[in-house]
Amino acid sequence: MAIIALVSAKGSPGVTTTALAAALSWHRRLVLAECDPAGGSILAGYLGGALDGPRGIGELAVGELRDGSLESTFWSQLVDLDAPRRERLLLPGVVDPAQAGSVVPLWQRFADYFTGLERGVPPYDVLVDCGRLAVGGPPWPLLRAAAVVLLVTRAHLPDLSATRATVRAIERDLTEHRVPPGNLRLLVVGDGHGTSEISKALRLPVIARLPHDPRTAEVLGRGGTVRANRPLMRAAGALEVPVRALLDRRRARLSWPGVTATPAVSAPGVPGAV
Repeated sequence: MAIIALVSAKGSPGVTTTALAAALSWHRRLVLAECDPAGGSILAGYLGGALDGPRGIGELAVGELRDGSLESTFWSQLVDLDAPRRERLLLPGVVDPAQAGSVVPLWQRFADYFTGLERGVPPYDVLVDCGRLAVGGPPWPLLRAAAVVLLVTRAHLPDLSATRATVRAIERDLTEHRVPPGNLRLLVVGDGHGTSEISKALRLPVIARLPHDPRTAEVLGRGGTVRANRPLMRAAGALEVPVRALLDRRRARLSWPGVTATPAVSAPGVPGAV
């Protein structure tokens, strides 16, 4: 499919929970990349810290800055969420705040590399958890490279007030960088104001609404057995449909500058890879 970026204004609307739920429900091969400059949480939370050593985008950034090793080390930095199939892979986020200084200068490098994964052998979608735009060093190049940007928000007035300003900031940045319009959508989480009301107030379509499901959110945040029949997982699984429809409409309407210019990436150790 392409890069799909999830981002929020501020607070904790559930970007990481949403991204992880979607990743575990996705029907195509997918890499979930934790690109929140404030740090990743899936390793210590959902995976319970069960790894045999440091791994993730921080290690990748240090290696790239040291000797340009992104291509050769990328796949070794991933965690298989669906082992041993390598169909749902996690690129863990930074765990040490000091690593953020290495990652931030490389957002454009990561954006270009992720774009190549779409046309790799086999192809992977990339779901990017961008965290909150309110933190330092937000991953703007990833938002500009994304085919779809989902602005995650809760549906209460304080959340919507912050989201309104973020909508304008993203629209302004994408326009300044000549990104074709139409890739930004709201993704509403939980109870509160109605979907139509929110869309009208923020002048932006709502692509989907995810239910308040604290039991599943607890499992995704702290580990345990994910139940596919829980409301959040069902809704997250259904999210792929409108995202794909939006992408298909954009592809039908636009040519895709940059896509053909970015080298494709092949995944080692995966059936179909070269």
